[in-house]
Amino acid sequence: MVEKVYVTYNQVHKLCQASAGRILEEFRPNLMIAIGGGGYVPARMLRYGSNIILAETHGTHLFFFSFPISVSNWGCVQYRSFLKKKDSPNIPIQAIGLSLYEDLGRGDPEEVPGTKVTRTQWLDLSSLEMANLIGKNVLIVDEVDDTRTTLEYAVRELEKDVELAQKQLGRQGEKTTFSIFVLHNKDKPKKGQLPPEMLAENRYLAAVTSGDVWICYPWEATLVPPLPTPIHMSIPLCFAPGYWILTLASK
Repeated sequence: MVEKVYVTYNQVHKLCQASAGRILEEFRPNLMIAIGGGGYVPARMLRYGSNIILAETHGTHLFFFSFPISVSNWGCVQYRSFLKKKDSPNIPIQAIGLSLYEDLGRGDPEEVPGTKVTRTQWLDLSSLEMANLIGKNVLIVDEVDDTRTTLEYAVRELEKDVELAQKQLGRQGEKTTFSIFVLHNKDKPKKGQLPPEMLAENRYLAAVTSGDVWICYPWEATLVPPLPTPIHMSIPLCFAPGYWILTLASK
């Protein structure tokens, strides 16, 4: 039986946070393309932060939804984005859908690698829409690099579409640079290949290199565990631009 490793939302959040510095300084993305469905959550965390965080200050539980935070000694919460520079706009996210795995038909989330990439969702290929990629630093985000077949397909097809748009718009001199971020890279022989220049220029980043195990991500779970302690919501203590605080006292 294949060994399974279970990953929590908090672990995913920490991996994104730990990787954000290099992504921002070296890749300098203007745009993210998330590969669905596994790349959607890490891409959103890179842009906005974690989904749910439970913290505790001065004996009071703090419970937060869908935005990044920092907690001071007084319990104030400051909004922050991992990939946002000061006075710069948030990095937009576009989505593509690719499938390489096949359901085993046993009613559980376990799957096996398929042999062909299926395109379930793609970018609008009109010249106007593809122009948004020309001359940009584009970060491709996925959850896991397994056989590398999906990543190879994504890079190859996106480069092909951008090249076509450049010719149609007469913008061949504007270079589009693709980089890749994944949460986990499985240390195993790869069937797919990435462009040699991408690897030579270190435009590939895996937050963690793992063994050849089955990684179970929290968004694949069918059950959500209960909160550690019963809580009830009190009124917000402060509300100001860039700051949120919500106290939840234990019963």
